Amino acid sequence: MKHILHLKSSLQGAASYSIKLGDAIVEKIQDKYPGSTLEELNLVDHEIPHLNPVVLRTFFVPTGQLTEADKQTIRLSDELVKQLFAADIIVIGAPLINFTIHSTLKAWIDHITRAGITFGYSETGPVGKVSGKRVYVAMSSGGIYSEGPGKTNDFVAPYLKAFLGLLGMTDMTVFRAEGLKVPGVKEHALQKAIDSITVD
Repeated sequence: MKHILHLKSSLQGAASYSIKLGDAIVEKIQDKYPGSTLEELNLVDHEIPHLNPVVLRTFFVPTGQLTEADKQTIRLSDELVKQLFAADIIVIGAPLINFTIHSTLKAWIDHITRAGITFGYSETGPVGKVSGKRVYVAMSSGGIYSEGPGKTNDFVAPYLKAFLGLLGMTDMTVFRAEGLKVPGVKEHALQKAIDSITVD
């Protein structure tokens, strides 16, 4: 039995291809691990706020020195970090928007990137503290970015791989529903992506 965290970052709601693909990934995981629990977090609906100077400053206050006001300031970040650590498997819905991820997903990333908590520093460089997680990315795009000319403009998959790796989440697989605006491709793009899903 696994605990699954499904993050959604699409503006399209029920019509979203990344959400449909993410749901299909979750279904495959539940089939493989019966009895697994699922926690969903729609970053758009929850309006995850961008970091501001007050929150960022509080990140660097030693725990024993936090005031009640400080604790309230970082309450959301603490909750998101706790949620992340509790998950065994993380499914991230990541539509490609203007070559990169949506700003709400970036805001989530900023809130969970906590020095001394989710990563640390050693003499040889950063060390991730969020280990033992399996990550699946449900990526959608109007064009084709896995190969061909569009590949150099994919700043979703490479960025998530680099960032998640920094925090210790190196076991990541990307499933793509791509070409969703391309005639002759779009008609079967989502089903092709769903058919490609395999889970460990």
